[in-house]
Amino acid sequence: MTFWAHPTAVIESADIGEGTRIWHYAHIREGARIGERCNIGKGVYIDSGVVIGDGSKIQNFVSVYKGVVIEDQVFVGPSATFTNDLHPRAFIWDEDMVVPTLVKRGASIGANSTVVCGCTIGEYAMVGAGSVVAKDVPPFALVMGCPAAQRGYVCYCGKRLERPTGVGKSTFRCAYCGREVSIE
Repeated sequence: MTFWAHPTAVIESADIGEGTRIWHYAHIREGARIGERCNIGKGVYIDSGVVIGDGSKIQNFVSVYKGVVIEDQVFVGPSATFTNDLHPRAFIWDEDMVVPTLVKRGASIGANSTVVCGCTIGEYAMVGAGSVVAKDVPPFALVMGCPAAQRGYVCYCGKRLERPTGVGKSTFRCAYCGREVSIE
């Protein structure tokens, strides 16, 4: 078995990694690249040219449009949307209008969030549910709201980091898992 897809899924791409599971009514366009061991939920749309890294989980009804690169082990919550055009008009479309977006390794994007194109979401950052990301998100940052604003930092395990340890101004120890996180 290379990958599994529900019979209702529309799979146009041949570049889908080993062990990936694609659920009901998902649509994977030709030219999309899906990594190994991914989970693509019900009703997900993945446009041509999109890259999704290994071990990522794309929940139900997410729309990922051309120009988006999602690195390894990223979580995208239900009904999140990525845009790809900063000046959309129904009567004007050109491939040159696509503005790239990058979601770095280990990041999490909450349900019903919108990521405006041109943004980079840093490693292990967390976007709160319903947020509108309109600018870059630093690594390990916790952002939420409309527009999304930074409210703190999170650990690799996803729990909030409360305060620096004193080792360095930007070093935190997670109260939940005990891991140290250095923020640059």
